[in-house]
Amino acid sequence: MMKRLKSWENWPFELVYLPLALAWGWYMLRSRSVWFFTPSNPGITFGGLEGEPKDEMYLQLHRDLYPPTVFLDPALPFEEAMAAVQGAGLAFPVVAKPNVGLAGLLFRKVDNFEQLRAYHLLAGVPYMVQAFVDLPMEMSVFYYRYPGQQHGVITGLLHKIPMHVVGNGKDTLEQLVWAHAKAARRVEELRSGHEAYWHEVIPDGERYPLSYAANHNRGAHFINLNHEIDGRLLAVFDKLSHEVGTWFYGRWDLMCHSLEDLKNGTGFVILEYNGCGAEPNHIYDSGYSLGAAYREILRHWKALYEISRENRRQGVAPWPFRKGLRFLREAKQHKRYLETKDKALSF
Repeated sequence: MMKRLKSWENWPFELVYLPLALAWGWYMLRSRSVWFFTPSNPGITFGGLEGEPKDEMYLQLHRDLYPPTVFLDPALPFEEAMAAVQGAGLAFPVVAKPNVGLAGLLFRKVDNFEQLRAYHLLAGVPYMVQAFVDLPMEMSVFYYRYPGQQHGVITGLLHKIPMHVVGNGKDTLEQLVWAHAKAARRVEELRSGHEAYWHEVIPDGERYPLSYAANHNRGAHFINLNHEIDGRLLAVFDKLSHEVGTWFYGRWDLMCHSLEDLKNGTGFVILEYNGCGAEPNHIYDSGYSLGAAYREILRHWKALYEISRENRRQGVAPWPFRKGLRFLREAKQHKRYLETKDKALSF
């Protein structure tokens, strides 16, 4: 029991954040707005708290900074969708994910025509197909910058490793999953997604990916590299922030050849950037106590409030209450829909 209590990183999201509700409420009162955070990133729907579409983010980035991507409507006949994928110069494997995504739901590596057809027929929501980026390091960089200032702050630098097992030549995939600390907590989900290999023995030394979504809630392992944050790295993300122009607070998710390349501003590809709903995810897998994690979250919320306040002074109004409430309800419905579809897609 005590072990469960100490393992706060595995608690439900709502339980972890419940004690911080008073702080969030205080910012609402000070701002006289429930949606006080929406001015933080004027170029992102709802400030990026939830329900923001990925295509509006890519429109603000230089084309060379993100992988070749095509956005598709599920109402298109599959043949037309496939023609659009080929017309964008994409070849298998590719990545498919909803345009409005959440927590890695319906994120899939698609290896062939049949899998893409299955995805297209099941998704039921606008989605994107993107080149599969196979670079050595997947990284998250948490950054914020106050409006009117030239330089921002990097508060978190993570190397993210998607959940996987390594074969030993004796155990089946099922046995390896049960022996994996994080995977063992989501056996039924993994059984559904890896049914074809579930009883296969994984060769010795072979790395078998259980997920390609490098999210905490999808079982990824995080390595904190905050000691590597320096002026060179900050200059790269200051430049990106100014190029986007309407983005001040959140997290960049990217892949790169090496940390040194990233610091030089070369050899990296942006997968996405997140707004004010992004967690400072360097609190996970890094030895933070719950109290230390709370202090880090509150430090970020303070910056979020101050950035939103400054943008408001410059004429960016918070969302009206009814508009935000309606949007949030729709976002919750969308999440439930994605959860249902994610369980139904068996690859």
